[in-house]
Amino acid sequence: MKKRKLKSFVVPMLYVFSIVMLLGGIYVIEGVMEHYTFKDKKDKVQEVIHEEEEPVMEDIPVVAPTPIVRRPYNDANVKIVKNYYDYQGEESVQEESIVYYGNTYMQNSGVDYGAMNEFEVVSILDGTVMEVTEDEIMGKTVKIRHNNDLISVYQSMGNIDVKENDAVSQGMILGKSGKANVSPELGNHLHFELYYQGSVINPENTYDKAVSEIK
Repeated sequence: MKKRKLKSFVVPMLYVFSIVMLLGGIYVIEGVMEHYTFKDKKDKVQEVIHEEEEPVMEDIPVVAPTPIVRRPYNDANVKIVKNYYDYQGEESVQEESIVYYGNTYMQNSGVDYGAMNEFEVVSILDGTVMEVTEDEIMGKTVKIRHNNDLISVYQSMGNIDVKENDAVSQGMILGKSGKANVSPELGNHLHFELYYQGSVINPENTYDKAVSEIK
């Protein structure tokens, strides 16, 4: 067989081709590795961002503020004209807390607030109107049920602006003061009673106190 001799330019061409193939392979491998490395870093960054966007919320207990009992009027000119009859009070105060009506002496079961001019009567707390009544002895009356077993009673009113089953808020105007036949000597006034768990208590011992402090 006759041997063929490679031409002089073939060997350099093969050498160059081998180098090109080698560099191309390296380029392809680096591209693949970079793709997967970048993808892994991107996924980790997204996980961190996702965790920051969705922080863990801790449950924080919400404590409702305790209602504070207010007086049943706004007018600073209103004064006490007859006190609540306190069985443990001083004898002189007890004597002034007696109501005389129909040839009968009775202990005053509330506090009477009076002024020269009629004044607005307001609710001492949030509540619901239980009833609105009128009679010849006590005049017009509003009874309101509050939370914590409290019931407030507003008597001897001149006019009433609420009705039965109305929801009232603290400080809401219920009507205005008036007169009552049971105590005509008091003139324009409000007779106010307060009941806790079914028993009458002295309203003067509850004002500006939290409902939870009432005993």
